[in-house]
Amino acid sequence: MEELARESISLLASAKPVLDVNGPRLGSMGAIFIMLKSALGAGLLNFPWAFERAGGIRSAVTVELVSLVFLISGLIILGYSSSICGRCTYQGVVKEVCGPSIGKLCEICFVFNLFMISVAFLVIVDDQLEKLYHSLYESVTGLSESEMPYYWYTDQRFALLLLCVLLILPLSIPKEISIQKYISVLGTVAATYLTIAIIVKYHTVPSIQVHIAPLYSSGISSWASMFSVIPTICFGFQCHEASIAIYSSMENQRLSHWVFISVVSMIFCLVIYSLTGVYGYLTFGKTVKADILMSYTGDDVLMLIARLLFGISIITIYPIILLLGRSVIQDPLLGWRRRRYGMATEEFESRSRYILTVLWITVTLLIAFFVPDISKIISVIGGISAFFIFIFPGLCLIFAMQSEPVSWKTRVVLTVWGVVTLLCGAFIFGQSTSIAVMQLLGKN
Repeated sequence: MEELARESISLLASAKPVLDVNGPRLGSMGAIFIMLKSALGAGLLNFPWAFERAGGIRSAVTVELVSLVFLISGLIILGYSSSICGRCTYQGVVKEVCGPSIGKLCEICFVFNLFMISVAFLVIVDDQLEKLYHSLYESVTGLSESEMPYYWYTDQRFALLLLCVLLILPLSIPKEISIQKYISVLGTVAATYLTIAIIVKYHTVPSIQVHIAPLYSSGISSWASMFSVIPTICFGFQCHEASIAIYSSMENQRLSHWVFISVVSMIFCLVIYSLTGVYGYLTFGKTVKADILMSYTGDDVLMLIARLLFGISIITIYPIILLLGRSVIQDPLLGWRRRRYGMATEEFESRSRYILTVLWITVTLLIAFFVPDISKIISVIGGISAFFIFIFPGLCLIFAMQSEPVSWKTRVVLTVWGVVTLLCGAFIFGQSTSIAVMQLLGKN
């Protein structure tokens, strides 16, 4: 069930592609493609805004390039850890290499990360529903957005509620989500299309409508301005949970080959995310919205297609994320039931699945109602992502060096690098979390 769910989780962020390790093995192109499917997704919407927050293009790209070293390093460490312990899932590797306590922490972080990604997806859908409604209303009545009367049944939040009840809930209830096999590439298509559309719009919009911005801002108030892009980078480039499953499914599992796969995949992601951030920032400058699609008018055909692609992608991927998070929570409940009563009945499994599904959708929906924009959620997700990109890989390297038969120089160098990675992850988690708290409290 976990392997099925990971096939289609996009984002910024999730662990989607796990293949059957007993089936056909992945070649180089297959591994790179699945890595890209794992990383490219809704996080792309926030990159132009992050470039503005970072102080401009030069600052943001600099942080991206420095982060890329750690992103690639984390992937290599995870592949190496999988090779020495023989596990093919992220949680399994962390538990085997670092011990059951850290493995349990990994599971908790994994569920919370999926939960916050679910919230982020609903916030994005809410944004697009608002823009689509305003565009439709204006085309029908001729009234501008400021002249529109308010009715509770025309509020986009009511439409989001109906969407969750009538579409997302029925898709999320089953034990397995068979739709995933048909839409596993939709997130990548949406992300690629958005990048191309933003570039096209920049070069076709009359210059008088373009908010010309410098390559970099001269008045960066503090280092915190530059580091504010890190949560978006972590959310956007996050494919580390899927990396171990991809590595385990590869035909050629030599570490040098895995280094090549990791480097090529991250460079492709860097190009796509940077192009989106650069051209979105150059188009709107300091007026860019946290969700770049909200910066374009509702009657823009190119961006209307992008909204529909992202909306459909999110509606179909949300149930898969829910399934994976639900399974991590439900499995201990079923285990407790078996230990106490000797068996877990089908009725208990069904009832617990329904309750967990309804609770998951209800809580994520309520949070999405009161979150003003996607940047607040990405700050939280970026902090949690630091565990999967920095902290757990750093711990894996440190623990692995205590038992692996390597020279003492190699042991010292790699242990030091593991400590550096761990400390960087702790800093990013603290920084991202503090930004999220300040934003939620209205202080930033």
